[in-house]
Amino acid sequence: MTSPPDRTAPEAHGTRDGHSTRDGHSTRDGHGVPEGRAARNAALLAGLFPGCVTEARDPDGSVRIAIDLDLLRTELGEHLVEGPRERFHLDWPGKRDALLAANRPAGRTLRPERDRSEDFDGTRNLFIEGDNLDALRLLQETYLGKVKVIYIDPPYNTGSDRFVYPDRFRERADDYRARAGLRGNSATDGRFHSTWLSMMYQRLTLARTLLREDGVLLVSINDVEQAHLRRICDEIFGEANFLTQFVWLNEGNVDQQSAVKGVHEYVLAYARDLPRLGRPAIIDPNVADESKLFNERIENSVTKNGPANPESVITLPAGFPASFETGEIATRDDRYPRILDPITVRNGRLTRSARLRSGWSSRNLLELFIANGCTPIRDAKGRATTFALTDRGAVYYVKHREPDAGHVVSVLRNMGTTKQNSAMLAGWGIEFSYPKPVFLIEFLIRTFSTPDDDALVLDFFAGSATTAHAVFRANAADGGNRRFVLVQFPEPFPGTAFGTIADLARERIRRSGAEVAAARHHGRWLRDVGFRSLRVDAPSLRDTPPGVRQEDLAAYADRAVPGRTDEDLLFDVLLRFGVDPAARIVRGRIAGHDVFAAGDLLACLSTVPPYTPELFVEAARRRPARMVLRDAGFAGDELRINAERLLGPGIDLRVL
Repeated sequence: MTSPPDRTAPEAHGTRDGHSTRDGHSTRDGHGVPEGRAARNAALLAGLFPGCVTEARDPDGSVRIAIDLDLLRTELGEHLVEGPRERFHLDWPGKRDALLAANRPAGRTLRPERDRSEDFDGTRNLFIEGDNLDALRLLQETYLGKVKVIYIDPPYNTGSDRFVYPDRFRERADDYRARAGLRGNSATDGRFHSTWLSMMYQRLTLARTLLREDGVLLVSINDVEQAHLRRICDEIFGEANFLTQFVWLNEGNVDQQSAVKGVHEYVLAYARDLPRLGRPAIIDPNVADESKLFNERIENSVTKNGPANPESVITLPAGFPASFETGEIATRDDRYPRILDPITVRNGRLTRSARLRSGWSSRNLLELFIANGCTPIRDAKGRATTFALTDRGAVYYVKHREPDAGHVVSVLRNMGTTKQNSAMLAGWGIEFSYPKPVFLIEFLIRTFSTPDDDALVLDFFAGSATTAHAVFRANAADGGNRRFVLVQFPEPFPGTAFGTIADLARERIRRSGAEVAAARHHGRWLRDVGFRSLRVDAPSLRDTPPGVRQEDLAAYADRAVPGRTDEDLLFDVLLRFGVDPAARIVRGRIAGHDVFAAGDLLACLSTVPPYTPELFVEAARRRPARMVLRDAGFAGDELRINAERLLGPGIDLRVL
């Protein structure tokens, strides 16, 4: 538990730059890395190299755990590369700045927008308006390791000088060319690769930390940056976690004359940890209905002769199954398998052992079946497998396909076109060029998530919100209850009925949700087609400025930014303490005070009337894991000093 901070102590009000603020919320270390992220990285290194753990003294005299870099160099030996030595990697102007930008503290918050939401109190879906870099930073604590599928369709690099995501590391064209020693046409120099790569690098770095261990990243891309994107994904995710590079046949207008008409794009797929990624449980929609992939049973002969399968003798024991009830098979030497002993079958089983000679395609499995007493075994794909002798003397295996068996191919065909989807949006009064086909995204979501998983799907380049529409369709089809988090920059959208692309996306979610919910759907689907709209904005809580004089501390007792509501403050609190901003929020009153309950947190953020002992006594009966209050709500020091005692043990008290 946290002791009530001393109102007269400057350090309790967060005056030390780079250390905890008054509510215990970490800001950054001395190198621009968020304290939480830096601490997690240090803990990982400490687990791998405990001998490198040491202590370091901060400027204020406090001692903290640290990593001894010299000892770490010794541990890594020749596997550590430093300085200007040659190495295999992708580099570009601004890469280091991009990584530093990704690691900066968010310095922002999310503000609720009830009037722009749909079923604000009941939905588990989020729509965030704002810069996706800020959003990814803000979501680190809440969704760390919780996202199952990330699908993004980032802006393709067209070589234009206009860029929608004006990150701080970006520089003017003239400055770049002067520094890089470039001359000539700005549309062909490296600046446009560098700017685009920096934009993607920092966002993918943050996105990786959000994925579950069995999660997957899917990125739509065209030929211009495909090779570069794959290189930076190899660096961030590791080459070993590359899953595939889907080729999507976009099947658009192909009758335009050109030297080579491009009719495809790509979807890069990377796993967070490939061995933990399960096999897809969906069959490519282009597979014919009569395909054996839809058969519950797979039957085939194990007789296979050739250089890779030399002849050998298998002894079928007494009791080996047969596919016929009664009969005899004489010895033979004129075809495979050659039968060396006469075979008698009664009640579907061999009455005595018999030897067969042939080449065998699944000898190891057959021998395992026999060793297992001729009871079902599992093949390498986990399918229940049995063997049986036919009345022609052949040995067949029978494999029982699992209900979640899938078949996905790397070429994605017949999944709609951008033209078709533009027409669909136009029918809703929404004008948007080149939206990704909803059928394509739905297929990808169903490929990498299951209906019983309650998977979280993230898209931080939301565009027209195709991903939200696809999540609705996927849930309606298989009864899942996946939920989404979408992020869209409020890019102006002149000449349309919408002020920004974010406005358009919200309308698309409303229209598509209503349409999918009204159509025929799976009975298990909970029909959550709402979304909680949030906006990236300046924090609702002020930090006490560094160096404030002790006699001026009282002026900062109320840290709320003027004009912010209690609900604004609540969402600031949720993010600070890692509570899901999509969590159900329950308003109530305790001892005459308005309170919020969200997750395991209880918050009393109204300062009128001032806090009373009864508030803490009643709150203690509810046993929240954490209770959050405002400093300005205390009328005096006595109740502050006694607050934790009134709450009792096991409740973490935080004062803002």
